Amino acid sequence: MNNIKLGIMVYLTPNVYEDFKKAKDMGFNTCQLCCWDEKMFNKEYVEIVNKASIDNNIEISAFWCGWQGPKVWDFYSGPDTLGLVPQAYRFSRMETLIKGSDFAKQLGVSDIVTHVGFIPENPNDRDYKGVLEAVKFVANHCESNNQYFLFETGQETPITLKRLIEDTKLNNIGVNLDPANLLLYGKANPIDAIDILGKYIRGVHAKDGEYPINGKYLGEEKPLGKGRVNFEALIYKLKSIGYSGALTIEREISGEEQVKDILYGKEFLEKIINK
Repeated sequence: MNNIKLGIMVYLTPNVYEDFKKAKDMGFNTCQLCCWDEKMFNKEYVEIVNKASIDNNIEISAFWCGWQGPKVWDFYSGPDTLGLVPQAYRFSRMETLIKGSDFAKQLGVSDIVTHVGFIPENPNDRDYKGVLEAVKFVANHCESNNQYFLFETGQETPITLKRLIEDTKLNNIGVNLDPANLLLYGKANPIDAIDILGKYIRGVHAKDGEYPINGKYLGEEKPLGKGRVNFEALIYKLKSIGYSGALTIEREISGEEQVKDILYGKEFLEKIINK
């Protein structure tokens, strides 16, 4: 697995060129580009991002496409606000994801990632069927752009996600495995999740965390190596299924502490990868 590329999250903001340079200065050669504002999906930012990628020799492994409207990251309001599950926001978010696919095509990026939401466990649930059709619509558009549509793990159990992927009957559906999210949402041991989702995994976040301690709020994110994710076992399992994509560090805090944790995480992962 020595050929695996470590990456970092880069956010599409007016400072995106400088942020690519920062990623290079920290020693990364790949990133996931993330944006929650579809107004930035335009020609101006295509040119800026392409120049930033070339000038800093950083490959964009995936485009993480957010969407408009409310988003509450907990167990009570989350099911009603996140992703394509809530009917009130479903259509507008499908439109955003399609615009994101077209934007990513101009960047030469083949993988589109998002949170689809709290996918119902019951495949006979009306919302399950609605989400299935929405995913198929978006994924078909991605296919027209020669792209994959990836679910980021977390808000559903791995078997629920696998069922939905299988039910699409499409070949351009995949998974962005976030091991910490599986813990934060109390959905699965991330190592075991690879056994269920293995062949669909096209991207991996390097993030750490703990299981929830109550029934309302998510578990706590931690710096890499400080939470419950067994990264040695995770990387070994990824290697065993032939994964050779990017491992993208995501630390969802800001400021100097974020930079410190990212650099620590990079060193932490390199020691494991290079064993």
